[in-house]
Amino acid sequence: MGRGLRLDVALERCASGLEARDRAFVHELSYGASRLRGRLDHLLAARVRGGLERLEPPVLEILRLGAYQVLYMGGVPRYAAVSQAVSQARASSGPGAAGLVNAVLRAVAADGSGPERFPDFGGDPEGFLASWGSHPAWLLRRWLARWSPGEVRALVEANNRRASLYLVPLHASPAEAAGILEARGIASTPVGKGTLCLELAAGSSPRAALEALPSLVQDPAAHLVTRYADLSAGTKVADLCAAPGGKALALAARGGYTLAADRSEVRMRRLRDNARRTGLDLGMVVADARRPPLASADAVLLDVPCTGTGTLGRHPDARWRLGAGPMEEMIRLQREILDAAAPLVPPGGLLLYSTCTLEPEENHEQVAAFLRRHPGFGLEPTGAVPPEYLDGDGHLVVLPQRHGFDGAFGARLRRAS
Repeated sequence: MGRGLRLDVALERCASGLEARDRAFVHELSYGASRLRGRLDHLLAARVRGGLERLEPPVLEILRLGAYQVLYMGGVPRYAAVSQAVSQARASSGPGAAGLVNAVLRAVAADGSGPERFPDFGGDPEGFLASWGSHPAWLLRRWLARWSPGEVRALVEANNRRASLYLVPLHASPAEAAGILEARGIASTPVGKGTLCLELAAGSSPRAALEALPSLVQDPAAHLVTRYADLSAGTKVADLCAAPGGKALALAARGGYTLAADRSEVRMRRLRDNARRTGLDLGMVVADARRPPLASADAVLLDVPCTGTGTLGRHPDARWRLGAGPMEEMIRLQREILDAAAPLVPPGGLLLYSTCTLEPEENHEQVAAFLRRHPGFGLEPTGAVPPEYLDGDGHLVVLPQRHGFDGAFGARLRRAS
């Protein structure tokens, strides 16, 4: 894997030429070891004299991957996993590293990963959730200040499950779409719960599903954002943070004109390809949302860049990349985008703000601060989504530990007529 790259990007570059079976193996190994990195490090540290900090980065990565295979990939014989890791360590760092890897992995395999190896949840919830739960302690402290230990544990467990793959049919009901997929040998289940999504069976090919059915790959939480928007057909929409484009395409499917803008040219090319695949017509422009490429629109969607703490199950490596610094940068960027978009909304128009983070500074607090700066706007609730996804003020709040999807937040902000 390339250093500094997101896991999905690195995997696409490194595994794209592999056969399907080998690609699935590499995906499970890389995502699994990233998802459970905190747990693996806790088990490894008990067997590495002097701590993991003294190890060279390649050796530590080899230990993590080897430990994941030994403990969590039952289809790989333990001796084979250890032998492979030892060979990799010898090639990268010499015979001394090979001997260390051999001894540590054999010891970890013998010890196992039972609950006795971790702090007690009742006495030390943060320690348990950081090690067994495999989440950074700073993030757990934030969550434990807001929710009970039991709810934070449910969130951690949700993040550590393998993410499901969902489709949103564009021109068919969920039941009709499931029948079309079944005829192609692709099993799926309508999600319901106020969504039009289908959950594909584990191991399904998303490419085959998209070829069989005009549809979008989209988590129910992201889909709920577009339903929460509650836009009537014919509304002219500007999506100023559009890439990768699922929400823009979903809005374009309503029949009204949609302008999709994003500052990433690469991601806008992918959106263009998806628009061609689905046959949906929308305007596209590469532009920074802080300098909008239009004068006005009936509705402006801001699915702003955020810390993404609602999608740590789908992007397990993100939990290890986050920190207080990036969050502060995101908050500033969100504020700038909101202030740039406000003048585009005409009297009576709608500004929809959304994120995929769970953090209040990026969600409720960001919206409240915007309304103080722009008193001409007000929060407007909607009945377009079930009440279980709405808080007392009418914000959209989707939580992995409560709803079983990614996390999402939304606020419909109406400008006074």
